Amino acid sequence: MSSQVRELHPNDLWNRFADLNSIPRPSKHEEKVCEWIVNWAKEKGLEVEQDQVENIIIRKPATPGMEDRQIVVLQSHIDMVCQKNNDTEFDFMTEGIKMFVDGDWVRADGTTLGADNGIGVASIMAILESTNIPHPQLEALFTIDEETGMTGALGLQGGLLEADILLNLDTEDDDEISIGCAGGVDLTSTGSYEEENTVSEGNSAYKIVVKGGSGGHSGMDIHKGIANANKLLNRVLLEAIESVDLRVSSINGGGLRNAIPREAEAVVVVSVSDVEELNNSVNATKSELIAEYRVTDPELRIDVIDAEFPSKALPEDVQNTLLLAIQACPVGIHRMSPDIEGLVQTSNNLARVEVGNGSVNIQCLNRSSVDSEKWDHARSIEAAFALAGLSSEQGGAYPGWTPNTSSAAVEMLRTLYVEKYKEEPRVLACHAGLECGILGTNYPDMDMASFGPNIRGAHSPDECVQISSVAKFWDFLLEALKRIPKRA
Repeated sequence: MSSQVRELHPNDLWNRFADLNSIPRPSKHEEKVCEWIVNWAKEKGLEVEQDQVENIIIRKPATPGMEDRQIVVLQSHIDMVCQKNNDTEFDFMTEGIKMFVDGDWVRADGTTLGADNGIGVASIMAILESTNIPHPQLEALFTIDEETGMTGALGLQGGLLEADILLNLDTEDDDEISIGCAGGVDLTSTGSYEEENTVSEGNSAYKIVVKGGSGGHSGMDIHKGIANANKLLNRVLLEAIESVDLRVSSINGGGLRNAIPREAEAVVVVSVSDVEELNNSVNATKSELIAEYRVTDPELRIDVIDAEFPSKALPEDVQNTLLLAIQACPVGIHRMSPDIEGLVQTSNNLARVEVGNGSVNIQCLNRSSVDSEKWDHARSIEAAFALAGLSSEQGGAYPGWTPNTSSAAVEMLRTLYVEKYKEEPRVLACHAGLECGILGTNYPDMDMASFGPNIRGAHSPDECVQISSVAKFWDFLLEALKRIPKRA
C-alpha cells in the first residue's frame, strides 16, 4: 500500500516518510529507527552524533552564498503514538505502518499513521539529503520519546546546539504558527483491595462495552467535547447500581495518556433475576449518552454481552467508593485562558482505568499553560482518588512554552505567510505539549516557532495527513529557509 504514498509530491519527503513508517518506532522503543537514521546520515556524508539519551543531531553546512546567515535547528520527534482499533491485528513492535491514499489524505489501515511527527522528520531528512535547496547552516535535532514523557527533550544538554533559531515542525494546522504551548504532568493513582468470591448459584456474568468513541489528541482535541470512554463506562455502572445489585469484577479502559480513550469495558456479576433490570438500566443510559454525543461521537456504542464467569469481584463498599472517585475526577477543560482567546489553559485526560485481580491503576495527563494552576488541578485529581484510598504519584512533568511576542523568527514567518497566501496566519499558543518549552530551558536565547501541515485525528486510528497541505507546508518551509536573516 505504501507504493501509492511514494508517488506523491514532494517526492523526496514522501519517500522518506514511507521509509520511516516501514520501521517500528513506538515511544521508548526507538532503537531500530535511531540506528537507521544514523546510518542514513553517514551514508550521505553528514556529520551525525547521538547524545546521552539517544537524541540524534545531524549537521549540514550552509549552501554557497548563505554562510553568513543565522544557524537554524530543524527539530522533530521520531517516536509515534501506537493506537489501533480493537479488531485490527497489528504489532507496533515488529510491523511497519500500512498506509494508503484516500483522495487528498494519507491514512493507515486501522492504526495510527505516525504523521505526528513523521512528516516533520521526513521533511528534515529530505532537506538534509538535497543538493539544490538553498539553506543556512543547519542542525537537525531528532528527539526520542516525545509522546510518553518528552524524555529526549528533557535530557538534551546545553551546549550541544549552536543554532540561533529553532523551527519545530510538529504543529497540525497549516495556517497556524505556534508560539507557545502547555506544560503537563502525569498522574498515576494506585491501590489494592481484597477480592470477594462471586461463585454462587443464580448469578450470571456480563461484559459492558463502550466503544466507537471518536478519540483524539488529549491536548489538541480536548476542547471538542469528545466522549471519554472511561467516564462514560463509569456513568453506566453508577446508574446501574442504583437499581441492580451488581458486582464489578474488572474494568479495562483507555490506553495512552495523551489519547482520549475511545473504548472501555467492565465485567460484572448479577443475579439472574436482575438481568432484565440491568439491560433496562444500560439501555436507558445508552440512549442518553448517544443523544448527548451524537455530534462529537456519532459511532458511539454501548453493549451488554455474555462474559466468562469470574471467580472474584470487588467488595461492594470498595466498588462503590471507587466508582464515586472516578465520577469526581475532573475530565476535559478545567479553564480557558483569560489572556488568549480560544486557548484551553488547563485540562485533564482520564486516560487509563485498570481494575482487577486485587489492584487499581488509574492514569491521567494534566495539562496547563500556567504552572501554578497545573499543580493545583493535579491536587484536585489526587484528592478525588485519595478519598477512595488510592495513593498518587506524579511523573513526567514538563514546562510550558511561554510565548515570545517580539520573536523575530515568528515575524519573519508571519510576513512570509501573508505574502504567499494573502491572508494572516493564526499566530497562537496551543494546548498540546510541544518540546520548545523544554528545549528553551537549556537554550534560553534561541528564537523558536512551530508549524506543520494539516493532520487530523492524531493519537487515534483515524489519524490522517492532507496531501495538498504537505505540499503547502513544504513550499513554506523551503521559502522560510531562504529568508533566515544574517548574523548580527
